[in-house]
Amino acid sequence: MSLPPVVRGLHAVPRDAAEAAPLPPTFVERAYDYLLSMILSVQIAPGERIAIDKVARKLDISQTPVREALSQLEAERLVLKTPNVGYRASPPMSPSEVREVYTFRMLIEPYVAEQAARNMDDDSLAVLHSIEEQMGTVEEGDERSYARFAEADARLHRLIADGSGNRLIADTIERLHAHLQIFRSLYRTNAPEEAAVEHRRLIAALAARDPEAAHAAMRDHLVASERRMELVTTPAGGGQKGPAKA
Repeated sequence: MSLPPVVRGLHAVPRDAAEAAPLPPTFVERAYDYLLSMILSVQIAPGERIAIDKVARKLDISQTPVREALSQLEAERLVLKTPNVGYRASPPMSPSEVREVYTFRMLIEPYVAEQAARNMDDDSLAVLHSIEEQMGTVEEGDERSYARFAEADARLHRLIADGSGNRLIADTIERLHAHLQIFRSLYRTNAPEEAAVEHRRLIAALAARDPEAAHAAMRDHLVASERRMELVTTPAGGGQKGPAKA
């Protein structure tokens, strides 16, 4: 799973910085982006040991920036450090922890979508339409389109969070979504088209700058998303391991 190029530390770079002449990433940023992508896509599986020397050789950098990147990821609770052992990817959230996250999301994200609709400007609308086009490429059973959809989903929720104008809320949502992405990557709900319909309704409300419709669309999306999560985390759900869409 590729990550948007302006993501650093789970936060979107401010628009004025993103529009300026791009600076080459530092070695720490390169290591961070690589490790984050591998963790979110579970190419580094939950609980798997992360060999610093191997990552350094892969990126053709020294071990120091890799250690600094891992320290950042540890602060975000995406990796764990054991003294005299090293770093491991954090275990995935438990079903009860996922339910707690959705309780928080239901309290916060409809409000965030409402504020984002009020704050939509032309630049944000352009990004919104590009996300809608990217989401339109999803095909049932196509693993690559699943990955594209997951990336578009992350872009959409990041745009909404940033559009709220509340940095604290946006940062918190970013961190929670990172942990949810790991959980989703372990399962398949087989409902990409269902999720795509929910996203189109949300995008339409944002594009219309309709706060009430955006609030309702986000609330309904979260209810459906939590239901899909429950289907794969209950014994009767019969969920499959693989990428999930929530």
